Amino acid sequence: MLTGDNRTTAMAVAQKLGIGEVEAEVLPDQKSAVIERLKRGGRVVAMAGDGVNDAPALAAAHTGIAMGRAGSDLALEAADAVIIRDELATVPALVELSRQARRLVIQNLAVACACITVLVGWDLAGTLPLPLGVLGHEGSTVLVGLNGLRLLRWRPPTARPARANREHPAPAVELPDGAG
Repeated sequence: MLTGDNRTTAMAVAQKLGIGEVEAEVLPDQKSAVIERLKRGGRVVAMAGDGVNDAPALAAAHTGIAMGRAGSDLALEAADAVIIRDELATVPALVELSRQARRLVIQNLAVACACITVLVGWDLAGTLPLPLGVLGHEGSTVLVGLNGLRLLRWRPPTARPARANREHPAPAVELPDGAG
């Protein structure tokens, strides 16, 4: 967790969420420096934020996710994705939807390339009538479009409890005396 909040608050929130790594009282330029350090270390970094102070880190991350309702215009502009509801719990659904969209794009590219390859091969053989070529091309376009519409049926997976992962439980975080 990377936050500008004070350490006591950050540690209490991290403990409640099961987050093991916390960097608190971080300024905006320091946030982007932490993101760059994580990237140099070989990590794939996603950053979620809503304020002007998060914009540099959102832009520096592999994937910046702005929280839309209360988000600043600068954060919304710097992010790669915007979650309209201010619920961090929707991030896993966003990731799953992105994966599903990527799979559909790959399927669509494969279908389109296969259709074009068949049509070009048939045309090079000299036996493809023009109307059939047009019909084949436009038909593949319709097929690709219909396949893409499958995303409209996508629904987010049902939420699991935060502590459902028993194989890799989050490490315990000690709070300073009087915190929490």
